[in-house]
Amino acid sequence: MSILIKNVQLNQHPVDIFIDGSCIARIGEGLSEKAGTVIDGNGKAVVPGFVNGHIHAAMTLFRGFGDDLPLEKWLNEKIWPYEKHLSEEDVYWGTKLACVEMIKTGTTCFNDMYMHYPPVLRAVEEMGLRATLGSTVFDFFDDDFAEKARQQIEKDSILPHDGRISFSLAPHAIYTVSGATLQWANDLAKANGWLVHLHLAETQTEYNNSVKNFGLSPVRYLHRLKLLSPRLILAHCLYADEEEIGMLADNGVRVVHNPNSNLKLGSGYAFRYEEMKAAGVMVGIGTDGAATSNSLNMIEAAKIAALLQKGWRNDPTVVPAEEALRCITENGAAILNINAGKIEAGYLADLCLIDLRSSAFAPGFNFVSNLIYATCGDCVDTVICDGKLLMENRCLKGEREIVEQASKAANRLMTNHG
Repeated sequence: MSILIKNVQLNQHPVDIFIDGSCIARIGEGLSEKAGTVIDGNGKAVVPGFVNGHIHAAMTLFRGFGDDLPLEKWLNEKIWPYEKHLSEEDVYWGTKLACVEMIKTGTTCFNDMYMHYPPVLRAVEEMGLRATLGSTVFDFFDDDFAEKARQQIEKDSILPHDGRISFSLAPHAIYTVSGATLQWANDLAKANGWLVHLHLAETQTEYNNSVKNFGLSPVRYLHRLKLLSPRLILAHCLYADEEEIGMLADNGVRVVHNPNSNLKLGSGYAFRYEEMKAAGVMVGIGTDGAATSNSLNMIEAAKIAALLQKGWRNDPTVVPAEEALRCITENGAAILNINAGKIEAGYLADLCLIDLRSSAFAPGFNFVSNLIYATCGDCVDTVICDGKLLMENRCLKGEREIVEQASKAANRLMTNHG
């Protein structure tokens, strides 16, 4: 498959982009390559597709359910009692609904953590997005649970995968997974070349309980278990001091900041982005699940991340718009070991066309500033992932059915188990 995009704005210059197969083949002016699909880029700008570094895709089914509660109460009283009744069909439609929202707002790749792995895989394969899908591990410090988790991982890991999709291990958190199981997951990931995706240091309560139960803060606890490595992706990591940030940097650990979820749950706001960047920690941005952030819009997440840093530091110069955009493109791709996040020949053809006719881009003094600070996801006109056209002129095939089926699944779940 080949695509030729004509006269699109790249860094405020009109260019043509030729996509051959899954990669960007050429960028220049007046390209004449024959292509199966030709897209008129007039009035549009091209940006890399956004990378959502931490999400629970199927939790779109819980959007607006259990709002305005602290994390521990939200999990124990609103989420876990219903999640245990989720069917594979529920998870399938919830994941497809998430994919719809992500495509419509420019996300081409995401890092997922959820249960019922097979229907998540099936949904993502059908929707055409790129993803690292985490098979979730819980053991609740119980040997029987641990054995069941290991058996499930074995089944999940041998499922056939599309080339866009990679497998990872996703132990939930240090308060739901024992040290022994965390070490088992790390060893298995190392042997197979998989990433490990883990919640860590998300709340003050988690931090305090870690000190109480393990005698160490969350990061130091992982260090003692010898889990810190370039394979590890930590979601949240709000509570980390200077020494711990040094530990993360020395071991190549990657971190994903989830500003909307952290704010909404009251988990904290003083994410130490500048300190992590200075130490050499790769930082990306995620939305978390729609049950906590309500939105899977990465433009919104990037804006809030930038504004938060400026606000709590009393410094308007930190995290300018260009840096926020890098966090959701180049950084996100690097965290997942994907050759994407840039509009350059040789990179994967994961990209979006932005409609410059949107009122948010007038006047056009600074495209990136307008994209991050002024727009919302409805400026995304066209989405291409892995060299395939997923959405053009904001038309996404099957959107209405997916929204209806996911809504039915969510309502059925709440009605039958409320």
